[in-house]
Amino acid sequence: MKIRFTKKFQHKYKKLPYEIQKKTDDNLLLFKRDSNYPSLKIKKMKGHQKIWEGRITRKYRFTFCIKNDVYILRNIGTHDILQKP
Repeated sequence: MKIRFTKKFQHKYKKLPYEIQKKTDDNLLLFKRDSNYPSLKIKKMKGHQKIWEGRITRKYRFTFCIKNDVYILRNIGTHDILQKP
């Protein structure tokens, strides 16, 4: 699996608290090994045909889309990001 990061994702990642960045790094390793890993709770977003969401913690999420076998990480942050994935 190939993973790419949008500039938006990179920018928002840098603003996260250190402990959330660390948890994100750990979860993205799991995601790369198995995108269906249960704790990630990956699911397709309602109202956004081609965008998926995954869990970092109870409070933090990330969004991504898939294009030609490349997973493009779009956004990261609190549940609020799900309004504009």
